[in-house]
Amino acid sequence: MRSLTFVLVLASVSLTLAQGRGGGPPLAIPRATFGDGPWTVEAAEGVKIRMSVVTKGLVNPWSFAWLPDPSTPLGASGPTMLITERPGRLRLLKNGVLDPTPIGGVPVVKAQRLSGLMDVALHPKFAENHILYLTYNKGREDGMLATVLARGRLEGNTLKDVKDLFVAEPWWDGAGGSASRIVFGRDGMLYMTTGSGGGANFAQGQEKNIHKGKVLRLKDDGTVPPDNPFVKQPEFKPEIYSWGHRNSLALIVHPVTGELWNSENGPNGGDEINIVKAGKNYGWPTVSMGRSYEGPWQGKFEKDGMEGPVVYWMPAIAASGLMIYTGDKFPQWRNNAFVGAMRYGEIPNTGHLQRIVFNEKTEEIRREMLLTEFRQRIRDVKQGPDGFVYLLTDENPGVLLKLEPAQ
Repeated sequence: MRSLTFVLVLASVSLTLAQGRGGGPPLAIPRATFGDGPWTVEAAEGVKIRMSVVTKGLVNPWSFAWLPDPSTPLGASGPTMLITERPGRLRLLKNGVLDPTPIGGVPVVKAQRLSGLMDVALHPKFAENHILYLTYNKGREDGMLATVLARGRLEGNTLKDVKDLFVAEPWWDGAGGSASRIVFGRDGMLYMTTGSGGGANFAQGQEKNIHKGKVLRLKDDGTVPPDNPFVKQPEFKPEIYSWGHRNSLALIVHPVTGELWNSENGPNGGDEINIVKAGKNYGWPTVSMGRSYEGPWQGKFEKDGMEGPVVYWMPAIAASGLMIYTGDKFPQWRNNAFVGAMRYGEIPNTGHLQRIVFNEKTEEIRREMLLTEFRQRIRDVKQGPDGFVYLLTDENPGVLLKLEPAQ
């Protein structure tokens, strides 16, 4: 029976790959229903992982953030957490229990294809002012969408004084992705990503007078800092910090160096990790390490005046979420980068987690694919205050997972 099962699975995988070669959409590799766990997973460098479910029943979760809550001790379920769901809900997880009632006051979200409610970030003085930020896609009557930064004050289970601080231009028809991540830098400024449009609009990353395909730099009230790199150049939108990006699905401050890092999707290859610097052009779509969806190379591999990536993927992994591990629970992983993968090589149901090891010059020396047997789309990855690793799966139902050392 075991041999027959292996033959059937192998035949299924072969059929999947063969259909992809024929030019049509590939069939997904079959996967089992995600269980209750916990699971023990072997990894490289002698690491043995215990993976457990923190909470289930989420709908396409996108991002999460911990709330400062001294009254809640760190334990098996972690501290109090906010979780965004792409259809437009902000959820509260406390003491390992997901509140069945979403937080009220969230802006009306246009959830369409991959659009919807995306990132959540706390104000640096959240413990005092209870202010948090959301990025989401807003719709209007003609069907066009915009990427928006909103701010509100969390009181109990409700957002109060909610306001759209910034609306990225131009509005678009909803084709293609326009992911948005946000993070506060060590300079106190809010950094926000916007995606290039789809189809003929992929070149928007190179257009200076629009916000698409950029990393933006804003004050905490959404206004323009006077020291932004292009603030005195009228051909640029003053909010622009860096340009030539495709679709950034992660944006972090490196916990050791303080640098701004992003991960962004290429087309059929060319996913990247970049160190984002003021005023720099990251090349999309002129420069890419990947192929277009039809198969030809996207463009040049490099060009003077355009920044190259720290890490790239060929084929694509649909990179989403980025973390630099600095905890003491997994000493073998210290200073390694972790990136969520939502699929591999354009084949559905091939999501996993990747680990990248760097040398002292931030040059990649090896990488590892983790959790491949679960075939889950990993949307976000973060180190918790307890030193464990937490993952969100972009599924319906989706789950919040915790990785800790196996005993």
